[in-house]
Formats: sequence, C-alpha cells, structure tokens
Amino acid sequence: MKTTIAVIGCGRIANSAHFPALSKLEDVRIKYACDLIEQKAADACEKYGAENAVTDYKTALNDPEVEAVYVLTPNFSHYRITMDALNAGKHVFCEKPITVNYELAKEMAELANEKGLILNIGVCNRFHKSVQEIRRLVESGRLGNVYHVYCSFRECRSIPGLGGAFTTKAESGGGVLIDWGIHFFDLILFVLGGAKLRSVSANTYSEMAKSIPDYKFEKMWAGPPVLDGINDVEDFVTGYIRTDKATISFNGAWAQNIAGKEKMYIDFLGDKAGVRLTYGGHYTLFDSDLNTVTSEGELPNMYEREDREFINVIHNGGKTVSHIDYILESQKLLDAIYESAEKNREVQL
Repeated sequence: MKTTIAVIGCGRIANSAHFPALSKLEDVRIKYACDLIEQKAADACEKYGAENAVTDYKTALNDPEVEAVYVLTPNFSHYRITMDALNAGKHVFCEKPITVNYELAKEMAELANEKGLILNIGVCNRFHKSVQEIRRLVESGRLGNVYHVYCSFRECRSIPGLGGAFTTKAESGGGVLIDWGIHFFDLILFVLGGAKLRSVSANTYSEMAKSIPDYKFEKMWAGPPVLDGINDVEDFVTGYIRTDKATISFNGAWAQNIAGKEKMYIDFLGDKAGVRLTYGGHYTLFDSDLNTVTSEGELPNMYEREDREFINVIHNGGKTVSHIDYILESQKLLDAIYESAEKNREVQL
C-alpha cells in the first residue's frame, strides 16, 4: 500500500535531497507539490512525478487522502505549517531546525504527542553510516571515557544568499549556527547517547559582510546576493558547552579570512582512543599507540535512509532516532548559545 504525501516547499533542500529520495520509494505517492512560487511546484511535478502543483498548502491538508506532509520551507514557517498539519491529522516530517526557538519546538512536540502523530525532524546525520558507526564505538567502550569533543564547521567565504532569506533573522532565526551548527551539535549529542546540557558560554560575530556590495565571496550557494537586502545574522560563532557526559568546544564560520582544507570535522577524544569524523564522509580511529584505522566503503544516501524510516513508522509505529522527542535538546542548545552571546556571559541550563 502506498503512503500518500504532500511536499510543502519545493526549494533547495527539496530538490537536492527529499524529492530524489522519495521518488525512489515505490510505496510513496506524492500527491501534492506545494510552493508559493507556482513554477517551482510545477517543476517538481514534471521532474519527480508529483501529481498536483499548488500554492496553498492547506489544499493538501484538507485532502483526506494525504497521510503525511514534508515541511521544507524557510525556518520561520516551520512552526505554523507543522501545527496546521498536525491539527489536520497529518504525520509530519519537518526539516531542521525544528523552528526558531525552543519554546515553539516544545509546543510542536506536545501537539504531535497529544494527537498521536509522528513528527520527525530532518537531522539527516543521525542516518549517516559513519555517524552511526562512531556511536557504536562509543557505546562499546572502544574510545573509553569520551571526555571532550571539538567541532569545526567553517568555510572561507561562503555566506549563502547574502541579503536574502538566509541572512534575514526574521526569516531564518539566525545565521551559521542555526544553518550549519544544528547539524554538528545534534550529531554530537546523538553520538554521546543523549547527553544533557549543563551550561553554555558563546560569542557570535557578524564581521565579514557589513557592507553587502563590498563582500567578496568564494561560494554563494542559495545566491545570488541581494545588494540592497538584509544581513542581520551571525557569520561566526564560537563557544564552550558542558554536558553530563563530555565538554564540547566549537568554532563555526560561514565566512572567514582563512582558507584551507581541514575546516569541517569533529574530534571525539577518549582516554582509550580518539576519532576524527570528516563531516559528511569517513572517519579515522586513533588508538592509544596512535595506530590509525580509516573507515572505508560506500556511504549510503542518508536522506534516502531517513525518508524510508519515516514512511516505515507511519504504518508500523514506533519512533525513529529523528523523532522530535529526541531532538529537543539540540534546539535548547541553539537557544542557549544565542542567549549566552547576547548576554555575553555563561548560561546555566
């Protein structure tokens, strides 16, 4: 039996990840592609086999055949669309971040559980083969006591769509932290086995594009720049986190005046062994004698894995590792980092 779904938001993440993944699932029927820009929805119908192109997502919510919806819209709209979908009795897959703050995220979780509906969040790294293998290394004790994690999510000059939705706080909720940082922090909390937060100390900066027309870039994904647009979000974040399992230090940058190859990685430091994960790729295990083992083999598409799991639990019940109940701590962490940076002091949780 096929699961009938609607995809709300036919932009970058829909076309680069979820439409290709969903179109490969034989038990999925994409009845609606919805986008405020009608041509984007029409293109999804032509390319991925969606049946109807619509501009009002409530058309899909009012259709009793639709069992689930994908919310792939800008961050600020996640809350409203998800709440409307849950109230319409639909299961929901909502892209990361859950929404723009922790309090709204809790409301989304509470409504999903009250309605007995599934609400999964697009924290795709939980389905990445390397991440799952590192989690098993930690669980098995191979690393010993994992006492610290360092992560770097930096690029040289790569502010996305400068002046547009990504750099407009009212739409995105933040900059590099909410865009890239959520992936890294959620991955770390997952590997640590559901670590609980204790305190956060952080600073954010917006230094590299104070003048949008004068900003020189290497990459402009989600571009082109809007020269008379808005840039009121951070392009750099740094900080220190205490949890009940390990401490975490980090640096994140959409843009910086340092180039080089090693900018996207996570180090897990244990007293028996350590692991460096190249973000999105393989990892290297270092034992106490500094002998190394690098993971090998094909890395399955993590979007296909997370979409398959979502469709599976709709009919078979249960919760996947990306259920909102397991992601709330990651959303809480984002709020705490922003609060610490704004108040310029450590925040206790």
